[in-house]
Amino acid sequence: MPTDHTAPRRILVTGVGANPGFGLTRSLTRLGHQVIAADANPLAPGLLLPGVEPRVTPLAADPDYPHVMTELCRDLAVDAVVAGIEHDLPPLMDMAPQLQADDVRLWLPDAESMRSCIDKAAFHQVLTTHGIPTPRTWLPEAIDQVPDHTPLVVKPRRGHGAQNVHFIDRRDHACLLCELVPEPLVQERVYGYEFTADCLVDRTGRASAILRRRNLVKAGLAAVSTTFDHPAVREAVVKTLGAVRARGICCVQGFVSDDAAVTITELNVRIAGGFPLSEAAGADLVGQMVNGLFGLPVDHDRLTYKAGLFLTNYIETLAVGDVAELDLTTVAKGGTS
Repeated sequence: MPTDHTAPRRILVTGVGANPGFGLTRSLTRLGHQVIAADANPLAPGLLLPGVEPRVTPLAADPDYPHVMTELCRDLAVDAVVAGIEHDLPPLMDMAPQLQADDVRLWLPDAESMRSCIDKAAFHQVLTTHGIPTPRTWLPEAIDQVPDHTPLVVKPRRGHGAQNVHFIDRRDHACLLCELVPEPLVQERVYGYEFTADCLVDRTGRASAILRRRNLVKAGLAAVSTTFDHPAVREAVVKTLGAVRARGICCVQGFVSDDAAVTITELNVRIAGGFPLSEAAGADLVGQMVNGLFGLPVDHDRLTYKAGLFLTNYIETLAVGDVAELDLTTVAKGGTS
């Protein structure tokens, strides 16, 4: 068996219409792997990247999703599946025994760990139990317990990508938003500078983390970011990874306040959208993820990085064309929903 990630693999990446899956597809392709790019939107930009095998799949909530994905992996001789979006994780977890029987690799934490990351209420409970600072959190039925004059955030309990996130200053506004936001959660708003830690946790639980300050955030994405080092942030991130028993690729987000207090806000069981800065700073993040994905040792010495590097993002026009001329043969069985 090959001893490192330079051996080409056939890897299916889901959610290539969003930054994490799009960037992961690019990085895997540069490493020489063949990427099967999958998304429910036939116009997802990742489907149009050079060199990929594009496939349109049902949404993760579609009853046909497990069947379509299983058949897709068989038909295309897929070696591994990596989720680029949170919604694909629960069905992939359920499909894991069948995929593994077909020699398709996944690298996911256990089911309870995944639930505690996807469900923000469960995440709050785990971190509170372990004494890790995290925003005070209330479910809709407990809004009357919110102290007066508390700045708040109302967001979906299982949301992603900063969708349906609202910042407010009044408790009665939270009551109204809880009627509008799907599966709402109310949290105390945290102030300070925001950070993301790009993390890789090997199968023994050893973790590496690359810290990025989110200097400018637009629609939940870091438009400008800078690598930095901060012992207290690193300690909080590693404690968080241990508390939820994280494994594989993931990212932790939080804030550092003006008084240097560190608060953890979430952990995503996927690669972060801004991870290219970590790679530019010297961390072999995707390469070592591939090693771990295929049961090879993760070389944590190759996950070190240089602090003080910056990255700026901008909107790029990837392709313009006639919709009628799209090759719809890329649509997988079951169609889209």
